[in-house]
Amino acid sequence: QVFGSSGGMSQSLYLIDGSAYIFRAFHSLPMMTRSDGTPVNAVRGFTQMMINLRRDHPSDYFAVIFDPKGGSFRNDIYDLYKANRSAPPEELVPQFPLVRDATRALGLPVVEIAGYEADDLIATYARLGEARDLDVFIVSSDKDLMQLVTDRVKMLDPMKNTLIDPDGVREKFGVGPDKVIDVQALAGDSSDNVPGVPGIGIKTAAQLITEYGDLDTLLARADEIKQTKRRENLIEFADQARLSRQLVTLETHVDVDMDIEAFAHKPFDPDLLRPFLEDMEFRTLAERLGVEIAAPTPRVHASSDGEEGPPARALGDCDYDLITDLDALQGWIERAKASFHLAIDTETTSVDEMRARLVGISLSTTPGEACYIPLDHIDEFGMRCQPQLDIGAVRDALNPILLDDSILKIGHNLKYDLVVLRRHGFDIISYDDTMLLSFALDGGKHGHGMDELSVRYLDHKPIPFKEVAGTGKAQVTFDQVPLDRACAYAAEDADITLRFWRAFKPRLVQEQVVSLYETIERPLVPILADMEMAGIRVDSDLLRRLSNDFAQTSARLETEIHDMAGEPFTIGSPKQLGEILFGKLGLAGGKKSAKTGAYSTDASVLEDLARVHPLPAKVVEWRQVNKLRSTYTDALQEQVNAATGRVHTSYSMAGAQTGRLSSTDPNLQNIPIRTPEGRAIRGAFIAKPGHKILSADYSQVELRLAAHMAGETALQQAFREGQDIHAITASQVFGVPLQGMDSETRSRAKAINFGIIYGISAFGLANNLGIGRSEAQAFITAYFARFPGIQDFMEMQKEFGRENHYVKTLFGRKIHLPGMADTNAMRRGFAERQAINAPIQGTAADIIKRAMIRMPGALSAAGLRATMLLQVHDELIFEVPEAEIEATTVLVKQVMETACTPTLTLSIPLTADAGVADSWMDAH
Repeated sequence: QVFGSSGGMSQSLYLIDGSAYIFRAFHSLPMMTRSDGTPVNAVRGFTQMMINLRRDHPSDYFAVIFDPKGGSFRNDIYDLYKANRSAPPEELVPQFPLVRDATRALGLPVVEIAGYEADDLIATYARLGEARDLDVFIVSSDKDLMQLVTDRVKMLDPMKNTLIDPDGVREKFGVGPDKVIDVQALAGDSSDNVPGVPGIGIKTAAQLITEYGDLDTLLARADEIKQTKRRENLIEFADQARLSRQLVTLETHVDVDMDIEAFAHKPFDPDLLRPFLEDMEFRTLAERLGVEIAAPTPRVHASSDGEEGPPARALGDCDYDLITDLDALQGWIERAKASFHLAIDTETTSVDEMRARLVGISLSTTPGEACYIPLDHIDEFGMRCQPQLDIGAVRDALNPILLDDSILKIGHNLKYDLVVLRRHGFDIISYDDTMLLSFALDGGKHGHGMDELSVRYLDHKPIPFKEVAGTGKAQVTFDQVPLDRACAYAAEDADITLRFWRAFKPRLVQEQVVSLYETIERPLVPILADMEMAGIRVDSDLLRRLSNDFAQTSARLETEIHDMAGEPFTIGSPKQLGEILFGKLGLAGGKKSAKTGAYSTDASVLEDLARVHPLPAKVVEWRQVNKLRSTYTDALQEQVNAATGRVHTSYSMAGAQTGRLSSTDPNLQNIPIRTPEGRAIRGAFIAKPGHKILSADYSQVELRLAAHMAGETALQQAFREGQDIHAITASQVFGVPLQGMDSETRSRAKAINFGIIYGISAFGLANNLGIGRSEAQAFITAYFARFPGIQDFMEMQKEFGRENHYVKTLFGRKIHLPGMADTNAMRRGFAERQAINAPIQGTAADIIKRAMIRMPGALSAAGLRATMLLQVHDELIFEVPEAEIEATTVLVKQVMETACTPTLTLSIPLTADAGVADSWMDAH
């Protein structure tokens, strides 16, 4: 039996913060999918975590509590509450209901109530449990829950496996649990966008609350504070502190519909668990639990000669060598020369390739045989472990074969290894990347990380990093891992990489994606490595000034808003803002929440009101400025590499199923440009002395490709003649002359043009344009009547996707869409919209990749010294010597505009617009 009862005299109640566990599970495991393409890594991790929790902490009562879909009553109090949080990853969204299924399958109660956060339900049940004389354990690391701690209610931090009692709360907050709310009200919480009082952190807040006793007393006596700025802020932001107290105070009297008796311990039921494990295809987990499930259909793998191989199996017996002398290393070099291929992997101290230190290198030439070359391991005293080879000697020995084009080097996510190796004096030519092989073959079917692919294709789970490096505070970097354990972990990676190559490479021909891989994906690896190493210069002083400017702008807007309102009020309070807008000013359209009685003041409401009164527009501007400061100008300063003074983003090559690159750490593809303040952030990205920033951007590339792929001659002709495509569309659809066309009519046509290629509905277009649904449908009907080729193209794409479960770009990229066969109408509809847009967006992604691949060679051949720094969707950013601006601009535009040739002839021209300036903002 997996789960037991605590027994004994004192009974216990465990309240699990289930929502936090979902995100923890998602980020703990690599992407995993079922055979139908549904992501399940969070489900798998969550299920195991719940099993472990029940095993390690048997209890009499046990409940898993989740946040409901949508906001909580706090959003009615303050509509910026948690507004700074980004949307959950796309792969996580379909896993939310599956996690609840997992909880039920384990025989555990699922608790959630609309309008209340999980913390409120935990607070309510903690109160009820304490009243029943139960020992209550709140399983969460959320500091907001520390206000609930008493002698009978404690927190169990699952990340650190520590118990937090009242003394632990005092250590964290500087006050007891009964004062936590007041401290948080003063300090605020950036993660939840709770404003607090500017300039007051946890430590200062604790000192003030300790001195004055409580928040109300402090605010009443704020004029006694000696520090001028602190006193002024406490007086000025008193209402904001009171609002923050409302936001951080947990509701302990929610009208719950499940009694604690419903949480009583139950042993897990194999008959309840079996269908879930079968549906999720968690075979290994089922074996561990002793639950028999139906065997999945064996997957067939290609062998190195292209024949169909046996079903997936475990790695079996492996022979891994630890290399600590040059003679042994030379033996592996000879193996590489004899086999003409070599799998290679690096071990480092960081996932940031520009900061990582090279710790060791692993090699493999034959499945089941691999070696690890430690280079920079240290012992517990920080001393270099012995024996280890000198990195210079290893560099001299390995570089000749790494630079030998007759020996194929094989890596998984090789771009990372290439950057690390280059930074340490190594280099690689002639290579294959098994992550990109998988992506070219199965983009959209599943993730392409090593762990997921190993389970999927080799039926083998690689050694987890935590097994060799530990977890939590005890986790060490890889340079501190003992050599024997490091060898097993690192050599396995090289072995698995080689096995992937033998399985994937022959499939390129069979599945007709050789050209995609060989001409687009593989050649891009060193190009992106060069760009990531180059980085882009950042003016940190300007970012700091922008942060200050945004703070001043916020204060100015606040004054203007108060003047318009005729009285001061807390702008961030929806209740107070609603009373001003709909009560005092008497604006029409106010709708009150049935739960709180407060008016709704979300963005859509304010945008509608801005048409009739200036105050709502000022509030929208105030919100935008505050978000820009917290999300961008402050955060970007921390991303500057101290060694280079530049920001070095990392590009993901196998993330978006359409083939689009994505940017992380930092995400430079998401810097806002819709407002002057947002565009100003790009002004901090600058050229080095003697150089300029050149921005080259494809013009309306997706619309052009839609016209070509749909065979819509009217649109094709408009593009060939260089006409204003949105004005042409407006003229054709609305029957208005081009001459004297007003901007609103053109804007409506623009919304239709871009909406159509994303499969927009009448409902979506109505929302975008602020019109009725029937009017929006009439626009779409008129559009299709004038451009029937577009509608035919959309229907053909959906039909092709339904028949094949994938669609294709013009360059042969297959974008798999498992959702085309989904029984859920919403998910199926999403897949159908993907079937329309993915070939267009994917072709645009392929085109700019082709341009990027050709660019360095073209610049070199022309004797130009420009450096390509960034790719942002359809835009390329360069740093160019001032004396070469004109020649470089001409060449960059030429390369971009001819990127399809000679492979593909388009019926429309590709056009690139270019700008040059000292900063990215001014060049765009």
